[in-house]
Amino acid sequence: EPFLRVMQMHRKAVEEINDAGPKYLKDAARELWDQVLADGRRGGFRNAQATVLAPTGTISFMMDCDTTGIEPDIALVKYKQLAGGGMMKIINRSVPQGLKVLGYDDPEIKAIVDYLDANDTIEGAPNLKDEHLPVFDCAFKPANGTRSISWKAHIKMMAAAQPFLSGAISKTVNMPEDITPDEIAESYTWGWRMGLKALAIYRDGSKLSQPLNTKSESDKAKGKEEKARPRRERLPDTRQSVTHKFNVGGHEGYINVGLYPDGRPGELFITMAKEGSTVGGLMDCFGTAISMSLQYGVPLEVLVNKFSHTRFEPMGHTTNPDVRIAKSVVDYIFRWMAITFMPGYREAALGGLKDSASPQNGGEAAVREPATKTPAAKLTAPVAEKPASPSTTNGASSNGNANGTNGHGKVDFAVLDRAGLNMNAEQVDHNRSDLFARFQSDAPSCDNCGSITVRNGNCYLCHNCGNSMGCS
Repeated sequence: EPFLRVMQMHRKAVEEINDAGPKYLKDAARELWDQVLADGRRGGFRNAQATVLAPTGTISFMMDCDTTGIEPDIALVKYKQLAGGGMMKIINRSVPQGLKVLGYDDPEIKAIVDYLDANDTIEGAPNLKDEHLPVFDCAFKPANGTRSISWKAHIKMMAAAQPFLSGAISKTVNMPEDITPDEIAESYTWGWRMGLKALAIYRDGSKLSQPLNTKSESDKAKGKEEKARPRRERLPDTRQSVTHKFNVGGHEGYINVGLYPDGRPGELFITMAKEGSTVGGLMDCFGTAISMSLQYGVPLEVLVNKFSHTRFEPMGHTTNPDVRIAKSVVDYIFRWMAITFMPGYREAALGGLKDSASPQNGGEAAVREPATKTPAAKLTAPVAEKPASPSTTNGASSNGNANGTNGHGKVDFAVLDRAGLNMNAEQVDHNRSDLFARFQSDAPSCDNCGSITVRNGNCYLCHNCGNSMGCS
């Protein structure tokens, strides 16, 4: 009666099968369990299995045995993964007994066992005969060996015991790591033909971790190819550098580029004048990121292509004749670095023009040479002296204008030179930029779009979005 209640539970479970499957399968299962219940009520039930071969792996450890039943040992030397971490080396203790049965004396047995312990395989052991090697074959190929029991031998082993068992055999058919799907399918066909009631296979290495292994963790690490890792090329502790002052839209700053011995840029420091803590921190982090990129091998050309011509405030005219207008400070920095450190970039950007005699260009031409060959004095070229213009003794220009102009509203540099100012056209533009910078030093960013505003009387006007700040 208790057995019949269990069968009724199985019959009830049939109705709970998901209807998403084929209907004929559910109908067949319903008819099968209806027949089971009918036969059970008529004749009763008895145990369907009288003898089985139960799982014995864990029992073997509890009994302190190498193997039990018909299961072959996984390997003569194996490594057990411990729950708390680490591995324990286990050597099959049946080897000395087997060697003694095969006729080896004690010194020979000791030499063979010592070789097994040192090499994790018995193949190649001293004094061991080749015809005795199959006796010591195991489920898996040892780490330093070539022999193992084939999967067909596992199935034949089970087929020899199956006629004496009414149930299935709890034994794993171990397969090597390079087994193919076709061979796995063939193993099930083999088991069916030989009358096995169940077949379980395991491919070596198919799980993330397994309790027993033929290799230690150190051996596994040796077998893996070391992956390529990026290498950082650090600058020497003492190196040459180039410092460049720039002015973008009235905002001044300094660029300091550290050089490798061959003249390549390897680090970048950016200092902005009149900066706040936020802007200064961002520029420091940006310079550090670029420095790390250069030292890890990112080509300067890639960085130039990525960051040049990026547009954001501040932007505007510069004092560098090679980069007359910059769309942003970042745009200026990378275009200047390209002109300075990338051969041919300046000529391509300026349409094939030769380097002018400006102080900036003199410095750039110098840093293109290897740093070890560049004397410090060469990093700053002298400014070309401007020939004096003809003038009269009273300080007026030759056209008779005594107010320092040439009659066309343009500055007469001869008058300025005589006054001790020594100014040229570029210096006049620079002074105008300085005046504009001082006028705009307190200009806030637009509260609508974030662009730099321009003073408009007592107010500030944003030329980007038209927003007016401070006035109604």
